[in-house]
Amino acid sequence: MNAAPMANAERYCSGRWRMDTLAAMTSIASAPAPDKPERKARLSAEDWAQAALDLIAEQGVAAVAVEPLARRLGVTKGSFYWHFPSRDALLQAALERWESFEQEAVFGTLEAIPDPRERLRDLFQLVAHEAKSHVIYSALLKALDHPAVQPVMERVSQRRLEYLTASFRQAGLGRSDAQHRARLAYAAYVGFLQLQLQLQKSRPPRDEFEAYVEHMMATLIPPLPRHESN
Repeated sequence: MNAAPMANAERYCSGRWRMDTLAAMTSIASAPAPDKPERKARLSAEDWAQAALDLIAEQGVAAVAVEPLARRLGVTKGSFYWHFPSRDALLQAALERWESFEQEAVFGTLEAIPDPRERLRDLFQLVAHEAKSHVIYSALLKALDHPAVQPVMERVSQRRLEYLTASFRQAGLGRSDAQHRARLAYAAYVGFLQLQLQLQKSRPPRDEFEAYVEHMMATLIPPLPRHESN
């Protein structure tokens, strides 16, 4: 399925602002943590949860600890204990923040697209071009044995599969075919991330990666029925 260049550009632009929104949520601070804490206004629980999420993206779940986060935020540990009783409570809040944002800001925005095939294209493009969300997901894949991570990943995976199945059904597939297609699409996503982790490689060159994404969309998204395409 070869889309015209202008159509591709329009599709890319239509999803770009959603990618920017997701990037704002999962942004990783580029500046190093200050050597000396600076006095700041009282931080909210959400500030701590976001800082923990950023640290998960950078160093993994095991790196989440109170002292390094306090140094990064420029506050004392007392600020942390004002909001959370323990490190585990903070980790749970960070995971819930990631989970709820994905559900509301990602899938919520895609629901505004009436055509299921365009919705699937936007979803594939968004997922393909939002590298920072992959970093968090990959970090959580490596921590599936953690008691706080495992149930969150189960819920997220189930929700994604249900969303894909519903979209494929709306695109004209029967129940069984839609379920199979959803599993295949999700397996391709998770498998790609796992392959990158195993090979310790960054994303392929841009042209090669874009061709791969187009191939995935052409393979997985059902074409319009003949009577609709005429």
